[in-house]
Amino acid sequence: MNPSPVFAPQPSGAVPHTQPHTSQHTPPHTLPPLDPPLVAILRGLPAEDAAAVGTALFDAGFRALEVPLNRPGALQAIATLAAMAPAGTLVGAGTVMSPQEVQAVAGAGGRLIVCPHCDPSVIDHAVALGLWCVPGVGTASEAFTALRHGAHGLKLFPAEVWGPRGLKALKAVLPEGTPLWPVGGVAADNLTQWTTAGATGFGIGGQLYQPGDNAATVGLRAREFVSAWRATSAPQAASQR
Repeated sequence: MNPSPVFAPQPSGAVPHTQPHTSQHTPPHTLPPLDPPLVAILRGLPAEDAAAVGTALFDAGFRALEVPLNRPGALQAIATLAAMAPAGTLVGAGTVMSPQEVQAVAGAGGRLIVCPHCDPSVIDHAVALGLWCVPGVGTASEAFTALRHGAHGLKLFPAEVWGPRGLKALKAVLPEGTPLWPVGGVAADNLTQWTTAGATGFGIGGQLYQPGDNAATVGLRAREFVSAWRATSAPQAASQR
């Protein structure tokens, strides 16, 4: 089965990733639009469960999935999800720790690289391969380092440490339009706090999926998150009209 078309970033040669981000209005690297901007973090997903869990998430409306690499079978699960992904979907890996792992994810058909930390060598390799990269940042210095190396968005991790007030303060100094994804402690009932502070997307892990969960349970939780996002984003959309 051939993989469905998914978002692909512009070739790295179009915008050299070594150029610093000097604009305070339009960052040169941005993620494709995701609706909803919710990333399923499927840590410990067995390869044999990937198709069923992926179907449940896609049917619920999720359009971004990552399988962290620090559990067995992650690459096989990514390959299965990438092959069945609807058009306009990002599938890839989390907990990516080295350029070699970036290469392995690309070989499995993944297009999204998410890290818990800011490692310029990982970002550089992802950008060079034409993959989307969202590294984790814990300080403003790490945020600007990640952007300078071509990161397409920033993962605020752990989000419990940042808090909405910390996110708001960081957003104020970043280039306008920089995608910000809180990860850690995100729940359906606190999305509004984060979006009010400036979050543009979310990584959702244990609140959505834990090893052993069946596809029906994951689908139910996924629908709750999508409904919560719609309720959160509707007032914002109305205020912009």
